[in-house]
Amino acid sequence: MLGIGSYTFTWAIGVPGYPCPELALTVEGLLDRAEDLGVSLVQICDNLPLHDLPWERLDGLAERAKAAGITIEVGMQGTDPDHLLRYLDITLALGASLIRTLIGTEAESPTIRDAETRLRSIAPRFEREGVTLAIENYERYSAKDLAGLVERVGSPFVGVCLDTVNSLGALELPREVIDTLLPHALNIHVKDFVIIRMDHRMGFSVVGTPAGQGKLGIEDMLDRARAGGRNPNVVLELWTPFQGSVDATIALEREWAAISIRYLTRLVRA
Repeated sequence: MLGIGSYTFTWAIGVPGYPCPELALTVEGLLDRAEDLGVSLVQICDNLPLHDLPWERLDGLAERAKAAGITIEVGMQGTDPDHLLRYLDITLALGASLIRTLIGTEAESPTIRDAETRLRSIAPRFEREGVTLAIENYERYSAKDLAGLVERVGSPFVGVCLDTVNSLGALELPREVIDTLLPHALNIHVKDFVIIRMDHRMGFSVVGTPAGQGKLGIEDMLDRARAGGRNPNVVLELWTPFQGSVDATIALEREWAAISIRYLTRLVRA
């Protein structure tokens, strides 16, 4: 299944340290964007924190998604058991069946062993409720460590959210990250990119592109997933570069989303 997420439209939601959008995108607006793009999956992550919303609004969101034929996935940060269980309740209220999280948060970086203890404590509850937990790779932890964590927890309801670019920050190339994590992937964040030499020739920049216009090799990755017997959901994310103003960047972000979904639609099987 192909979808968008709250990190598809990061600028439209608002980026800390930059001016706020005049009309920031809401969770309801994100569902509208999915309908406009013709996709049936929306992943609502921590830049639109669901735990800040009243239950009445969550109920309305669930009804709206159901009426539109949209599947919701939920996103949060961290492996704190209490917070995970709070999000499990939110996930069930939304009629969703997957939570994407990170091992740590902006304020906390637990060890892999601590994360394993935490995940073991809550895995039985996730199994009983039929909700899967997809842990996203990023630069604080190696792909090998994340794969080992999932293998040791040993639950079919605990796997990986494979992000195609995040681990560059740990000097891990996308190909090796994909090789390591694809066997555990419950869903995939597709972010395409190019690497550009700086104009002064001293160094490089990693710059986002629309899906299919960068160096990622998306078609090969999805073919390999299917060859391995997996068909994970695919969520488009974008690293849209700032265009000098928030309005101009939001406009480019929306254009890139449309270009990317057109490209991915022919690759992602329902």
